[in-house]
Amino acid sequence: MSWEALISHEYLLDFTILLTILVLFFFLRKYITKYVFIFLLKMGGRKLNGFFNQLHASFSLPIQGIILIAGAYIAVGYFPFLAQSNDLLIHILKSGVIFMISWGLYNLSSSSSALFSKINKKYHMNIDEILIPLFSRALRIVIIAISFSIIAQEFGYDVNGFVAGLGIGGLAFALAAKDALANMFGGIIIITEKPFTIGDWILTPSVEGTVEDISFRSTKVRTFAQALVTVPNATLSNEPITNWSKMGKRQITFNLTLAYETPREKIETIVRQVEYLLKNHPEIHPETIFVNFDEYKEYGADIFLYFFTKTTDWGKYLTVKEEINLHIYDLLESENVTIALPAQRIHMEEQKPADAGMFERQIQ
Repeated sequence: MSWEALISHEYLLDFTILLTILVLFFFLRKYITKYVFIFLLKMGGRKLNGFFNQLHASFSLPIQGIILIAGAYIAVGYFPFLAQSNDLLIHILKSGVIFMISWGLYNLSSSSSALFSKINKKYHMNIDEILIPLFSRALRIVIIAISFSIIAQEFGYDVNGFVAGLGIGGLAFALAAKDALANMFGGIIIITEKPFTIGDWILTPSVEGTVEDISFRSTKVRTFAQALVTVPNATLSNEPITNWSKMGKRQITFNLTLAYETPREKIETIVRQVEYLLKNHPEIHPETIFVNFDEYKEYGADIFLYFFTKTTDWGKYLTVKEEINLHIYDLLESENVTIALPAQRIHMEEQKPADAGMFERQIQ
C-alpha cells in the first residue's frame, strides 16, 4: 500500500475519529466512574458507609482502566488495519478486563479493608487482629492464582498440566523446606488455639516478655530488657506457655516471723488485725485470704499470709503490696511487736574457782 493511500482523506478521517475517541474516553473516565458508583449506590438503596467507601477506593482505578479498554475497543473499529473481531485483540482486551477486576478484588482484600469487619459483625466470627492479616494474604494469593489461570486459559494454555507440575514440585519443596513448614503449621496452631495474642505478657522456657508480632514463621517477643527475641513457631507451639496477661488476679504470699518473746495474745492480735486489714482493703480480692500462725521457725513464730490483688498490672500490684507492708509495719509498731532476726545467743554461767574457799579460810 502506497504512502499516498495512507494519507488519503478517508484514512485521515478514521485516524481523527480514533484519536478523538481515545482522548474522549481518557478525559471522561473519572466522570464515568463517579456516575457508575452513584448508580450502584442508588440501586442498592443505601447511604455512604465504610464498606462502600472501601469499595470505591478499591475499584476506582480498575473501573477507569475498564473504561479505557472499552474506549480502545470502540476506537479499533475506526482503525483501518485491524478488525474488532481479531482473536488476539479480543484475548488481550478480555485479559485486560480480568486483570482490572482482579486488581480491584486485590485492593478490597487488604488487611485494613472494611470487608473483614463487615463479615465479623454479620456472622459473629470474632476475627482478631492476628487472623485478619492471615486471611488477607491467603485471599490475595487465591485472587492472583485464579486471575493468572483465567488469563492463561484465555490465551489457550492448559493450566491442568501446570497444576499437576506444581503438585510434584510441591512435594520436593516440602521435603526441602521441612523446618519452614513446621514453623508455618506452628503459627497456624498458635493463631487458632490463641494461647496468647499481640500485646500479651508471656513466659516460656525460651523467652519472657510482651508479644509484638505473630507471623507464619515466627513470633517476636520484646523482653523487659527491651531486647527483641524472634522465636520459631515450631519451638513455641511445643513449649508450655504461661500467659500472665490472662490472670484475673495476682498472688501475694509471704511469711511474717515474730520474735519468740512475743506473747501469745499479741500473736493472736496480729493475726486477726492483719486478716481484717486484708478483707477490708479495696484492692485485695476478697475470695481467697489466709492469715494463720503457721509454724515454729528457728528464730521465731511464723505467720503465713496468702492473698490476691484485684489488679494484674505489675506497677499497681507493687503499689498495693507496698501499702499492705506499710500497714503491717504500723500494726507491729503499735503493738510493740518485733520481727525475728537471725541471731545466736550464748549463755554463760559464772563459776567460782576451785580454791576460792581455801583462799577465804586462809584470810580468816
